[in-house]
Amino acid sequence: MLLAIDIGNSNISVGLFAAKQDLKFLASIDTDQRKTADQICIDLINIFQLYGYDLKDVTGAIFSSVVPPMNFMMTKALTRLLGKAPMMVGPGIKTGLNIRMEVHNQLGADLVANAVAALDKYPTPIIMIDMGTATTVSYISSRRSYEGGLMFPGVGVSLSALSDHTAQLPDISLQHPKTLIGKNTEDCMRSGIVYGTAGMLDGIIDRICETLDEEPTIVATGNTAPVIVRYCRNKVLYDKYLLMEGLYRIYEKNC
Repeated sequence: MLLAIDIGNSNISVGLFAAKQDLKFLASIDTDQRKTADQICIDLINIFQLYGYDLKDVTGAIFSSVVPPMNFMMTKALTRLLGKAPMMVGPGIKTGLNIRMEVHNQLGADLVANAVAALDKYPTPIIMIDMGTATTVSYISSRRSYEGGLMFPGVGVSLSALSDHTAQLPDISLQHPKTLIGKNTEDCMRSGIVYGTAGMLDGIIDRICETLDEEPTIVATGNTAPVIVRYCRNKVLYDKYLLMEGLYRIYEKNC
């Protein structure tokens, strides 16, 4: 079995694959840069117990990270648990992805994994939307090259900023709005963030499509994507497991 982990700014995603890319579970824990290797070990042991699997059955591990301070402790924890060092997505790892950014190593490891999976699963060109702490819109051309993208604050960050910088606006959870036009403060905030983000994505997608000669595949992933994309006017495919599947494919390419 393969253990795949992504360290994001807000959450750490933990997935376990059996043979032939069979995802047995996908779990999530908070990202905490203060955790030691022992604490990470305890978290992983508890996750395996929760889902009823044995760490002894894991034959390899791979992780991606956009939180560099956690990389050493994660490597130390996985080495302690599995008896060998994990693979980390970064320089020197084969991905098969042609990255046409000015500085290659500025592209997040999570976006690399997403793009690798998207290229294997969907026809090009691809507009790929990753909705996490930040929302990133990426363009993958018909030449199977990562051409670049756009980045702006994620839905959660925008909601927190709105509450933190106003005296009378409350903290609210991200939910489907009842109506377009809200009748109370919470409904107004919820409609604004959901329809506003969907409209912004539609605008960006339309502008990218104007530069293309063929219709792209539009795919979205990330924690907030399932709430937002249903309100987009463009056809956006939601793929919950895109990142985990990308890690699996990268591991295969390097073994």
